[in-house]
Amino acid sequence: MTPLSTAPQLRSERLILRGPERDDLAALTRFMTSAPSMQAQGETVTPEQAWFGFLTGVGHWQWHGFGFFTVVEHHTGDPVGRVGLLKHSNWPDIELAWHLFEGAEGKGYATEAARAVKKWARDDLGLDKLYSYIDFNNTRSQAVAKRLGAVTDGTRAPHEPQAEIWVHPMGNNGGTETS
Repeated sequence: MTPLSTAPQLRSERLILRGPERDDLAALTRFMTSAPSMQAQGETVTPEQAWFGFLTGVGHWQWHGFGFFTVVEHHTGDPVGRVGLLKHSNWPDIELAWHLFEGAEGKGYATEAARAVKKWARDDLGLDKLYSYIDFNNTRSQAVAKRLGAVTDGTRAPHEPQAEIWVHPMGNNGGTETS
């Protein structure tokens, strides 16, 4: 498949993180239009909006040199989600974000992939801090952030009032002291 971005390929024990490819659009569209996690947050979109979001993600890599990686199970080759770095025009800082597709939750994939992204962000991009903007009711994402060593004081994100700001340390081990 022809790469759509400049994303490097990252590997962890069970996962391959790679840039978006055309064939990823179907899984992303299913997730964005009907996933229970998206429905619970009132964030489902139309297929056309999912397509636009996918293209925006490709452009994000071109503009910033980082973006969402497609997370693929090493042993099956199946995409299980997206994890990466985001910096939209009205956001104050770079966000470490994760979205797992239906059926991939509860397996530790978000934590494993985010650790790989944090290491890449520190070692290759030279970033010394990342943030996650997590809805104050999203306890599953909060648990991932805690496993990654992130902390919050409950301060809300100015661009997303329902989201708390979680700060990720970027020490030598990527700020992943906890397991």
